[in-house]
Amino acid sequence: MKSKPKFWILIAFYQLILIIIVISSVNGIITLVAAQGTAGTRDPMTSSALAIAAAISVSSAVFASAFAIKTVGTAAISALSEREEAFFKAFLVVALAEALAVYGLIVAVLLWTLI
Repeated sequence: MKSKPKFWILIAFYQLILIIIVISSVNGIITLVAAQGTAGTRDPMTSSALAIAAAISVSSAVFASAFAIKTVGTAAISALSEREEAFFKAFLVVALAEALAVYGLIVAVLLWTLI
């Protein structure tokens, strides 16, 4: 089997395992909170959907950020090898690409607080 399809199959398999872990941990947290007397206002399926949405927001933002950094970083290194005064512009674009991952994390935290 070629290495690229094998890699993507492994990524998909690990994502499925991660989704199962998130669903089971969220249901366990909801049961623990309900046993303590402060019943949640959401049913387990809504909480699981919110947890999966948080995971998707982080993963998609990180993948987009990684792709942007890969593309921009290569161009920035090429530009810096020719002209050193382009450092600030290159640094700014790479920093903006890194901010994508932070925005995904912020959205995930906001979704997680709804659980």
